[in-house]
Amino acid sequence: MRSDKSNRILDELSCLMMNALGLAKGLRRELEVICRCQIERFLNRLDLVPREEFDVVKLMVSKVRIDHEELKERIKGLEARLEMISDRK
Repeated sequence: MRSDKSNRILDELSCLMMNALGLAKGLRRELEVICRCQIERFLNRLDLVPREEFDVVKLMVSKVRIDHEELKERIKGLEARLEMISDRK
């Protein structure tokens, strides 16, 4: 009789532990969702630029920098030619 009672108590304890484990997993998922939403809300308030837009602007700046260097060299050449023409007169 005693072992039947012990087995029943152990079975109930096992069932209780399984329910607690399921509850803990559900709570964990719920906390993850809440944290993710809070982080997204915080980041949206920071008004950060999306990565795609940043990469586009970075590429544009790179092209402008190259154009700028080419124009600087072209201006130097034109100034040198202008100086040569001025010296001839």
